Amino acid sequence: MIESLDNALLRAAEMLKNPYNVTRVVISGKRRNYTPTMLRIDIRPVEIKGTIHFQRVGHDGRQDTTRNLLPQELSLTDIMSDGYGNLLVETVDEELNVRITKSGEAQVSIRRIIPKSSSVTGPALSHDRKKDRFLEASEPIFQALGISDHLGKLKPSRSEKFIQVNEFLKIIDQLPLKTKSLTVVDLGCGNAYLTFAAHQFLSKKGSQPQTIGVDSRESSRKRNIDIAKSIGKDEEIEFHASEISDFPRREVDLTLALHACDTASDDALAWAIESKSKVILVAPCCHHDIQSQMKGDTYEIPEAWNSVLRHGILRERVGDILTDAIRAQVLRILGYETDVIEFIASEHTPRNLMIRAMFTGRPATQKDFQDLDSIIVQWQLRPQIVALLAEAIAAQRQKVLS
Repeated sequence: MIESLDNALLRAAEMLKNPYNVTRVVISGKRRNYTPTMLRIDIRPVEIKGTIHFQRVGHDGRQDTTRNLLPQELSLTDIMSDGYGNLLVETVDEELNVRITKSGEAQVSIRRIIPKSSSVTGPALSHDRKKDRFLEASEPIFQALGISDHLGKLKPSRSEKFIQVNEFLKIIDQLPLKTKSLTVVDLGCGNAYLTFAAHQFLSKKGSQPQTIGVDSRESSRKRNIDIAKSIGKDEEIEFHASEISDFPRREVDLTLALHACDTASDDALAWAIESKSKVILVAPCCHHDIQSQMKGDTYEIPEAWNSVLRHGILRERVGDILTDAIRAQVLRILGYETDVIEFIASEHTPRNLMIRAMFTGRPATQKDFQDLDSIIVQWQLRPQIVALLAEAIAAQRQKVLS
């Protein structure tokens, strides 16, 4: 929803009134025509000599600056006036996201948080608590991948990749992966940053993952195998050179695909569905297929959208939205509880949307098919995901009609 920035900041300040309930505050990004002092500011409650404080840590890309403030000394309004574009406030039971639009208003979303365990009563308040990372830069995998130096220190030039990987791990940490022996497949794994990190993180959580990385390039396969051997993981992680569509289907617990380009994301989704993957996390990249279908003299723009689609950049963004909306709807039809989320702030990567799907076996409804069909017909589209899964979709449609 859209509201005034003042109202959004008042809402955020209200959530901070009880510091003991606050989990974290993250301030990042930049508004149009502003250059904030820091790249990012992280805030969390800490207890110092029996008194609650908010610890504010600013990151400028080179070093961190830490200040401990009494609750009455912390002003989100003052901090945001420096030109930041995004605000996240998370408490033990609620998450508030604020993104400042070009017009200076606030786009606000609120999400309820379901505690993982009834034993969770609030945030840790230790003054010396480690930074909120799921894997530290000193992990041998990050050294082997070139994200950290030989001393285990994060290389400044790789900080964006490090943050991106940890934000992805945060999503994995929230998943209901209950079995100890897990099969994880990373499709379009490239240099395998996420492949290695997911494997290490799940291992640290007590699972015994068997991890597979798939990429079309033989050079990537050889490089990644060498890295796996160098850290003693070659019996737990395997790599294959293959197109996603050609890779044999198999039973899998978790399927990942980070920035598989254009219809490769459709290939990844189809592979995961046909492999009966329990959980699917796909962060799409590039949506040229649908965008190209919305161009040309013969394409008839839906009448209500004429004033929008005459602008090239808006046409592209509408194409992006339609592509991922269709993908999410197909997943719903085929038995998955599905949502589309931002998994990382946009200053770290503009390709920050993720399709998150968990198989529940939910039955498709007539309304599910009406929603899918209306998008396709109104926009005159030929979605690749529908073509790839035509047989499965038809079978579900028949179930609904019978």
